[in-house]
Amino acid sequence: MASSSTAGTATTNIMLAIFEKKTNSLDLYRPLRNYIVINYGEREAQNLEDDLQTLKELRSDVERGPTAADASLPARRDLLQNYYKALCAVESRFPISPDKDHVNSLTFTWFDAFKNKQKAAQQNIHLEKAAVLFNLGAVHSQIGLSYDRSAVEGRRQASHAFIAAAGAFAFLRDNVAMKASMGSSTTVDVSVECVGMLERLMLAQAQECVFENTIAKGSTPGVCAKISRQVGLYYEEALAALNVAPLNQHFDKNWLAHVQLKAALFYGEACYRYSLELHEKEEIGEEIARLKSGITALSDAKKSSSRGAAQQLLDAISKLEANLGHNLERAVKENDRVYLIRVPPASTLSPLPAFSMVKPMPMNDVLDASRQKMFASLVPDNSAKALSRYTEMVDDVIRTQAEKLQQASELARVRLKEMDLPDSILALEGNLSLPAALKEDIEAVQVCGGPAGLEAELQQLKDLRRVDHELLVQAEELLQKEATEDAQFRSQFGTRWTRPQSSTLTKNLQDRLNRFAANLKQAAESDGRIERSVRDNSALMSILDRRPIESVLPTLAKPIMSLDANEDAVVGALKQSLRQLETLGAQRAGLEDMLKEMKRKDDILPKLMTYAGSHEDLFRKEIAKYDHICEEIAQNMETQEQLLMQIQAQNDNFAAVFNLEDYKVSREKTYKQIEAAIAKFREIKENVNEGMQFYITLQEAITKIKQHCSDYVMTRNIQCREMIEDVQRQISGLSFQDGKSHTYPSVGQRSTPHQQTDPGNLPNASHVQTPAYQPPQQPTMPGYAQTPPPYAPPHQQPPPYHVPVSNPPYPPPQHQPHPPVAPEYGQPAYPGWRGPYYGAPSQQPPQQPGSMPRPPYTLPSSSPYPPPHHSSYYRQ
Repeated sequence: MASSSTAGTATTNIMLAIFEKKTNSLDLYRPLRNYIVINYGEREAQNLEDDLQTLKELRSDVERGPTAADASLPARRDLLQNYYKALCAVESRFPISPDKDHVNSLTFTWFDAFKNKQKAAQQNIHLEKAAVLFNLGAVHSQIGLSYDRSAVEGRRQASHAFIAAAGAFAFLRDNVAMKASMGSSTTVDVSVECVGMLERLMLAQAQECVFENTIAKGSTPGVCAKISRQVGLYYEEALAALNVAPLNQHFDKNWLAHVQLKAALFYGEACYRYSLELHEKEEIGEEIARLKSGITALSDAKKSSSRGAAQQLLDAISKLEANLGHNLERAVKENDRVYLIRVPPASTLSPLPAFSMVKPMPMNDVLDASRQKMFASLVPDNSAKALSRYTEMVDDVIRTQAEKLQQASELARVRLKEMDLPDSILALEGNLSLPAALKEDIEAVQVCGGPAGLEAELQQLKDLRRVDHELLVQAEELLQKEATEDAQFRSQFGTRWTRPQSSTLTKNLQDRLNRFAANLKQAAESDGRIERSVRDNSALMSILDRRPIESVLPTLAKPIMSLDANEDAVVGALKQSLRQLETLGAQRAGLEDMLKEMKRKDDILPKLMTYAGSHEDLFRKEIAKYDHICEEIAQNMETQEQLLMQIQAQNDNFAAVFNLEDYKVSREKTYKQIEAAIAKFREIKENVNEGMQFYITLQEAITKIKQHCSDYVMTRNIQCREMIEDVQRQISGLSFQDGKSHTYPSVGQRSTPHQQTDPGNLPNASHVQTPAYQPPQQPTMPGYAQTPPPYAPPHQQPPPYHVPVSNPPYPPPQHQPHPPVAPEYGQPAYPGWRGPYYGAPSQQPPQQPGSMPRPPYTLPSSSPYPPPHHSSYYRQ
């Protein structure tokens, strides 16, 4: 790594450059010459002596590195480019590998640029090519660092050099790095991850030069903020790569500190510039939030990365931090005295806008070896060589003409798009259409019922809520009926009625019923909000029920009043020109097919084998047969250009006659109305679906608790009958007791007198004298058994179902079977179900323990209520 800061430049201008990789000496001349002699003969080797010597000298110059006395950075760049193209020529003609029939005596050795003690050695050309490309990027970075960035031109040249460096690293990543990493030994510096990181670093420094020029030109704060933010983003991408394997243990800590501080610095710079623009707009609240965000980022970066960082960079951060603090103090005072605007939290701020002014330089043309003449004669046969050369000439002609045809078609498409053609003509004829994406959204809405189907779904919500409420009422009535009977017997038998009171045993059941009732109350309020939203937005969403939807689009019609009544002539002329343009497009497709067919049939090999003259003369003669197609293509493009100018004039006339601009405005307004309607429909539909899931899951939970209540009542009834018999025997003198108090045991359990009076044999003996009722084990239900309902307000009213309790519940008998469940309703609960809840009291059938309506939906019994994804149901 190398760093530089030009004298007289801002302290933020310190940047990084990369040192070249080093290699061991290697003789390419002898192994390649031996291969030529063996496979092509001594004469061919002598013919290629110049190429072999040139390759040897290129390799020798690369080995010496940039330390030569006469070496300059541009000369070094040119050397590496030429050597890379020579390597491409070698690769296509010399197989280099450990295979005995290949060039197997060459081993390329290169050392890691960042860990000089690590090296890689491979018997293939991929490592050599990767190392040369890496050094090319390093030289470009050094060139960028060599310019005087105190002047505008110096910064521009430096930015261009860093862009070239990014291009070299990108080319290495996309074309060679993967092949080099698959060798027997590799180094991290030429891995895909490392060169990708270096590409982002070079782009960051190139964008930084652009930012400095932008500041020097006095651009607006908004523009400066966007360019600065992009600098920070490039540094952040490089930092992300440095923090993960394999780079996190490979680079010096100074690198990490530099990149991290630069990322924070330019984020803070973007906050500072953006806050200046906000101040001008008097958006003080966001200005304060942006300033605070920038200060926080700088402070955190200094704490975590100050060690190893250059002092110039730390000074720049301190200076920027002071500027941010000064502006923050000013903004806070103005807000407290004048604006009194709420400062938004940093988490709610939208990302800062960014705009990239740089991209990696394309290196395909710079490093193109297709025209490399080195070792060009190494072909098996002269005729085959000539045929290859001619084929390349034909390919060049076809590629050039195909590019022209493609450019012409793209030009016509873009120009028509700018003139809104042929859409405006179709609109005039009534052939209206929507953008494809919007059309798909509307079809999706209509498939699921559209706004008209929301009323039916709201009714489903009501039916589901009613069923849940009725189940709650039935469960409550079971408990109330049992409690009333218990109170009657207690009043009738007095102290002889010794079993625990119902209110003591049903506390848990009553609490759960109360929580369910509170949930239903809140759910009803949420349903009301949905219904109001449907009513309030019915006019907005009604546009989605139109069939076809295109009927809502505005139409382009003739003007009501016309002075010369030439509308038809204007439209006719424009249509005629469009048809001519379409004809030209069809001609271009035919011309391209003609070129390909001519090439397929173009076989000059027999002529080459018998032709006694110069091959070049033959090539010129044969290639001339493509000239007439090239002339037709040129004529087609010229005709199209004239026609486009004519269409432009005709379209201007058409737009004036038919007031096209107003039509476009009206059409865009309709698009926005449709988009707003779709968004509102989706929001309501999501809430309705969530509400249905809410009620269905709650129904399962209430059904279970109702069954618990039924089990409890059944147990108490059995015990009641047995206690009545016992008390009656006491009264009639059929049963004699020894004076001790009697506590009746649970059904299915016969206790001795000692067991009946010993508190130690009873559960919870320290609190009550009877065992506690526990319903069958059920899974914990979040929102009901453990936590407040998810939709309850902060200060919830007391639940409608509440019975004071003082003792734990009473246990059911352990071996008593459930009574059969008798359904109360003859019709399904949904849809259109009406149960006794809506009828008069005299019409209600008698309640049976354990009875319940058939649920309208079923869910897996293992799913608890309420499910976690219901937290967003009910939007304000």
